[in-house]
Amino acid sequence: MDNPHRGGLRLPAASWQMGLGMLLLAVLVLAPLTMVLLHSLFPDGTFDAFAPLRVLSDPALLQIFWNSIALGGWVVFGSTLLALPMAFLAARTTIGRHAWLDVVLIIPFMTPPYIGSMGWILFMQRRGFAEQLLPAAAGLTPAFFSLLGMVAIMSLHLFPFLYLILRNALMRIGGSLEEAASVHGGGMMYRLRRVILPLLLGSYAMGALLVFVKTIAEFGTPATFGRQIGYYVLTSEIHRFTSSWPIDFGKATALASALLGACLMFWYIQNIISRRHQYRTLGGKGMRTRMVPLKGWRAVLGWSYTGMLLLLAIGIPYFSIIVASMQKLRGDGLAWSNLTLAHYGELLRPGSKGWQALINSMGLAALAATVAVLIGTYLVLQMGSMKRLSQRSLDMFSLLPNTVPGIVIVVGLILLWNAPWMPVSIYNTYTMVVLTYVVFFLPYSVQYIKSSAAQIDGSLVQAGRVFGGRSWYVFRRIVLPLLIPGILAGWMMTFTISARELVASLMVLPPSMQVTATYIFSQFEQGEVSLGMAMAVVSVGLTTLVLVIMNHLGADRK
Repeated sequence: MDNPHRGGLRLPAASWQMGLGMLLLAVLVLAPLTMVLLHSLFPDGTFDAFAPLRVLSDPALLQIFWNSIALGGWVVFGSTLLALPMAFLAARTTIGRHAWLDVVLIIPFMTPPYIGSMGWILFMQRRGFAEQLLPAAAGLTPAFFSLLGMVAIMSLHLFPFLYLILRNALMRIGGSLEEAASVHGGGMMYRLRRVILPLLLGSYAMGALLVFVKTIAEFGTPATFGRQIGYYVLTSEIHRFTSSWPIDFGKATALASALLGACLMFWYIQNIISRRHQYRTLGGKGMRTRMVPLKGWRAVLGWSYTGMLLLLAIGIPYFSIIVASMQKLRGDGLAWSNLTLAHYGELLRPGSKGWQALINSMGLAALAATVAVLIGTYLVLQMGSMKRLSQRSLDMFSLLPNTVPGIVIVVGLILLWNAPWMPVSIYNTYTMVVLTYVVFFLPYSVQYIKSSAAQIDGSLVQAGRVFGGRSWYVFRRIVLPLLIPGILAGWMMTFTISARELVASLMVLPPSMQVTATYIFSQFEQGEVSLGMAMAVVSVGLTTLVLVIMNHLGADRK
């Protein structure tokens, strides 16, 4: 007979504790989104159901809306071209035996998009690094500084996400399925068309729609590269309406509602496709994946593609960032005599603007990560076995910020905490910054902690109670130690992303305050490229170091 206490963490929760969890999410997540919708439907204080559509009837704004949709479609196409061959190589050939590839291929996704975009701008601009290394590359500059270049930059940033989904899906498709088709006379193209692609479709739909939503919600690349080529999208226009005079929250919330509606609609489409094309590929007979050995010209072709992908996604942007951070004078070009570490010295000099931005960023990110894991731990404990509707609702609302564009949440938080009826005003304070980071990245903490909680056998909690342990004792001595790996992972991820966050920092930071992201952005905009790129190197290096340390601490506790 099965043990009734098996199957995950189950701690009894009072109704007021569940209510407090729902109240927290209502204030943190639901209220800001509600403010965006209400403000877009009551532009002049009177209800107008068609107000967002009326704003989009402006040809210029309608064109910006379609720019976002078109950009999302093109980036999905570009990411597919990059990710699909790499997924086949990693899942079905001996290239996949090199575990270091998965670690390296995730670097572009972990790199803030605005930093990668700046690296490409420095490399491909007139008299940039590409032209200095290869003068003939000057002919590529006009073609690159166009929608094509913007799609390429964003595809190189997002393809690792699609790659991991497709690779895992291919590895779940056992070789016996292909062998069965082969035995019955199916050629390679037939097996690809009738066996592999149908089984991949559900996973691909999920990955492609995630890439699409992340593209239309992205702010960093449109704010840097898109502005240079005159390609404006919803996120850049929402930022303009809320930060440049004349301020127009009516249009900003209308565009935010349109962006939110588009994201939710595409999420719904993805769910339909995934449900209709979901197949079971794991059975009781086990699974055997056929790994094709690459030899001769096939090995050269496979490794050439892999090397080219790594060069474009990691090598070029990081080469540009590092070299630019050490140049004495940009006009003197690439030369050993033109390299210096003086910019790092200026940046890290105690009391300098760069040093203060770095301290602000690390401090705010650490505080936000701590608050996020505390709230995340509390919410996970209330979710329990996820059998009740209230527990499932708690889970769904805690993950909602992951499905909503960040700039929409920021606009909602500004409207909520700047409202005249709000008893406590935290707008234009450090508290507002921390709150925004917490709302943005709470889903990461919840997911990691929930993963750890799912591995706790209910019999452990029951045993503690049988031997007289009260709820607090059971939590402190049994549950919390087992949740520590998930808590550390959630803290680490929240800290890393918060320290590099751009759009929230630009929109809610007090006027006299800077963090690393805004420092990099402002230095790049003002032409102080070397200082900005030095900060990019230090920021990425520090957060990566924290990532390694926390991983080591988490491994020691396992």
